[in-house]
Amino acid sequence: MPAMNISRPPPSRQPGARDPFGAHLRHWRTHRRLSQLDLAQNAEVSTRHLSYVETGRSAPSREMVLRLAERLEVPLRERNALLVAAGYAPMYRQRSLDDPALAAARRAVDLVLKGHEPYPALAIDRHWNLVAANALVPMLMAGVSAELLKPPVNVLRLSLHPDGLASRIANLAQWRAHLLERLQQQIANTGDAVLQALHDELAAYPVHPVQAAGVESAHGGGELSGVVVPFQLVTPAGMLSFISTTTIFGTPVDVTLQELAVESFFPADAETMAALAAMAARLPPPVADRQ
Repeated sequence: MPAMNISRPPPSRQPGARDPFGAHLRHWRTHRRLSQLDLAQNAEVSTRHLSYVETGRSAPSREMVLRLAERLEVPLRERNALLVAAGYAPMYRQRSLDDPALAAARRAVDLVLKGHEPYPALAIDRHWNLVAANALVPMLMAGVSAELLKPPVNVLRLSLHPDGLASRIANLAQWRAHLLERLQQQIANTGDAVLQALHDELAAYPVHPVQAAGVESAHGGGELSGVVVPFQLVTPAGMLSFISTTTIFGTPVDVTLQELAVESFFPADAETMAALAAMAARLPPPVADRQ
């Protein structure tokens, strides 16, 4: 995915569970850089009524809470927090991906991951923790610190930590900038304090001067025709160059599904395609095929 220039929103404390609805509303309105007039017009309510709701002088209806949350593009998890703060029951369920109710979704994820072989693909949650991966991913993680592989495995930390993949990423400066900008965009969308802490941690990792200067690989380096930022990894099989895509569930009404994403990596050149095919050929056959 191409990097984007993201303007960082002004600092704003994430409201807690005991904060009134007005505090939550004000947080999201300012986070989206909207005035009360802007939001009132978008939500088709009077500015006076919106002001009363934000200051606590008027209690919003359940329908009003949902309308404001939709206009502010509040994620489902935080919409539940808005409902609770206003005195209503949460609307969106949050379940483990292993919950029987999400069995069809879990099968879909597994099918996408397995179907992407012989290329690597993985599923992550909202904090970039590894949920599932296909058989190619562990082969690329070989040699990283065992500490970074303890659950929950955070794939951004694994990628940029000096004891992770960082020393083997040929275009580390470029890939690091891309990931940090992408993470900052996610923070701007969600206002998630955990993601902000992760961003600050990753940005503070030391970078070798040679890597900071941006080493280009033997396959050309840089952006691929000015379209995407490649991921270039040095492995025993040689330099592997990838482009990546992100897949999310359409129209989810479950918190877990909205926050789940599948990262799929495709070979960016013929050499990488051949190397991945050779790596996949060395994988043991599925258990069903050995019986």
